[in-house]
Amino acid sequence: MFVERRLRVLARRLTKLRGELAVADEQLAHLSDIADDTRIRSLVSETPLADVEHRDAERTSTAMARHREELAAQIARLEAEQDELLDQMLAARAT
Repeated sequence: MFVERRLRVLARRLTKLRGELAVADEQLAHLSDIADDTRIRSLVSETPLADVEHRDAERTSTAMARHREELAAQIARLEAEQDELLDQMLAARAT
């Protein structure tokens, strides 16, 4: 009973996290493009303002990459827990 309830909770949490990961992937792609564009502008214009814009864009992109990695790690942990619970459930039913 506990295992099944925990599996339902994990399934809901995984669905939510996977949705958040998909959004983070899209945002990261967009922010990476912006960082690349500002890097090129910074190199071409060689102005302090362009350099500041590039550093800001790079920081934002890096922060989003960290957030995405955290989401992926959470998903991996929950999937591992889900696998353990499924193994427990199968073992209990086999006996």
